[in-house]
Amino acid sequence: MSVLVDRDTRLVVTGLTGREGTFHGLNNRRYGTEVVAGVTPGKAGQDVEGIPIFDTVHDAVEQAGANTAMVFVPPRFAADSILEAADAGVQTIVAITEGIPAHDMLRVYTHLRRGTTRLIGPNCPGVLSPGKANVGIIPASFFSEGNVGIVSRSGTLTYQIGYEIAQRGFGNSSIVGIGGDPIVGSDFIDVISLFQADDETELIVMCGEIGGDAEERTADFVADNVTKPVVGYIAGFTAPPGKTMGHAGAIVSGSKGTAAAKAQALEAKGVRVGRTPTEVAAIAVEILGGVRT
Repeated sequence: MSVLVDRDTRLVVTGLTGREGTFHGLNNRRYGTEVVAGVTPGKAGQDVEGIPIFDTVHDAVEQAGANTAMVFVPPRFAADSILEAADAGVQTIVAITEGIPAHDMLRVYTHLRRGTTRLIGPNCPGVLSPGKANVGIIPASFFSEGNVGIVSRSGTLTYQIGYEIAQRGFGNSSIVGIGGDPIVGSDFIDVISLFQADDETELIVMCGEIGGDAEERTADFVADNVTKPVVGYIAGFTAPPGKTMGHAGAIVSGSKGTAAAKAQALEAKGVRVGRTPTEVAAIAVEILGGVRT
């Protein structure tokens, strides 16, 4: 099994005709994802290497059967693109776009919480279910099918931890990058709940970072609701207080949101936390029963 995307995914890419949309949309198709449509207003009737372009997501859903959307449009248009996809009945939206204004995302978040559409991102690498579907910019060649679920705020750290686990002979059920902005559509708890319910996932790796309290809230949730082993990593142990580090949400205020505080909260609830990606992989492999050849 997998979470969020699989062999039944029928993907529409908003912004497919743009440079990044074309590059990654076609890359997703080469992986095996069924990319059924693109959306760029005013370009209906065109195509990108055989993928039909529509003016609206509604048309892509009605005429091409899209059930998943990937957003690759500029920040000033991205919020409306997400809302349009939700209004069209798309159940899973993956927003890759970086730099969407926080007040736009607050509007989107509030609206989506009233319905059933699930948003991953924005400012995220997307979702990969190895051997089934890739929706986003995750370098799929690093990963193979397996039993480790990964959820992360950081794209590159996801790749590193997943690669080190793969080097030890273990694959992944799904890899989910939730994004590093202060307001994202799905948090650690949302995705870990999916992994908990997924029969294939035997171990969960969560990769957090400084800023906010998402990891502390997740620690309480894991203790009360998750029966599978969870291994954690927190990026930013050496980050200076008061300085944003890469992601818009990665900023420490006072003593709150530090890597040490997050690690302590997780460990207090039984989550083992590695201090480096290599240590995280070693802990995961130890729990799973040693290196596979």
